[in-house]
Amino acid sequence: MKSRSGDDRPSVAPAPPTDPMVWIEGGTFRMGSDNHYAEEKPVHRVTVDGFYIDPTPVTNAQFRAFVEATGHVTVAEKAPDPKDYPGALPHMLKAGSLVFSPPDRPVDLRNWGQWWDFRFRANWRRPYGPGSSIRGLDDHPVVHVAYPDAAAYAAWAGKSLATEAEWEFAARGGLDGAEYAWGDELNPGGRQLANTWQGQFPSENLKTDGYERTSPVRAFPPNGYGLYDMIGNVWEWTDDWWSAHHEADAPKACCIPENPRGGSETASYDPTQPRIRIPRKVLKGGSHLCAPNYCRRYRPSARHAEPIDTSTSHVGFRCVRRGAAPA
Repeated sequence: MKSRSGDDRPSVAPAPPTDPMVWIEGGTFRMGSDNHYAEEKPVHRVTVDGFYIDPTPVTNAQFRAFVEATGHVTVAEKAPDPKDYPGALPHMLKAGSLVFSPPDRPVDLRNWGQWWDFRFRANWRRPYGPGSSIRGLDDHPVVHVAYPDAAAYAAWAGKSLATEAEWEFAARGGLDGAEYAWGDELNPGGRQLANTWQGQFPSENLKTDGYERTSPVRAFPPNGYGLYDMIGNVWEWTDDWWSAHHEADAPKACCIPENPRGGSETASYDPTQPRIRIPRKVLKGGSHLCAPNYCRRYRPSARHAEPIDTSTSHVGFRCVRRGAAPA
């Protein structure tokens, strides 16, 4: 294939050296929660086979290596096709991405447009739009990646995106049923164990954890499986289609689903946007914008629907590889 600079590049190139993937021994666990948002219900038992998973979200440095090897152009760097967005204002159909732009006063939390700004030319290289860069952020998670970008990276690296069940099992770190990835208390002993929002979202950011936006992928302690940032920092793409809720628990142990895949493409559309038929995938893990007064989704069971064409300044991904257990 031709790169954007015109030189010949192989269509498949080796992935850059990365930290070894972590082996997660499979098992049965209680997926979901009955105590928070409706889409997390009901709690139900699920079995997953063992798999390898990246210890951190994919970083800017890793994603740069992928782009340099393949010439990949992200969704945010392409102008939208008007046919996909009937009724859209023509002047808005330009390359760009959603950037968190905190207001300077309290706002109506029902209107997310008060703090999200679609910025032309914002992308993974320019996370806040023209004039910004990722200089000095090599070890931060890559953001402004839509689902096709995450899937393309995973395929190039010889990996996959996790199913929702795999991701949640890994995020729990062996603590089946615990509220958080580290136990049942958000800030045990007053410690901040993940990059989340402190203060009244979206206008007051106390930055108690030391970060205003993303943080280096190892800035906070790993969970029980040695995985970093499974909670907070950035939401992470999974490979499952969105569904409004989980299936009911199996009536007998013999019927517990094994390696389930959630939802379906046709059922994943946003019913509030009937004219725009963009399917949605499941995001997991919450981000640095999750706060006690808004989006308490800094928990393994939490989930969010994201259109596959959408990129933002708080969504990234990590990869898995399925196969035999280490010898």
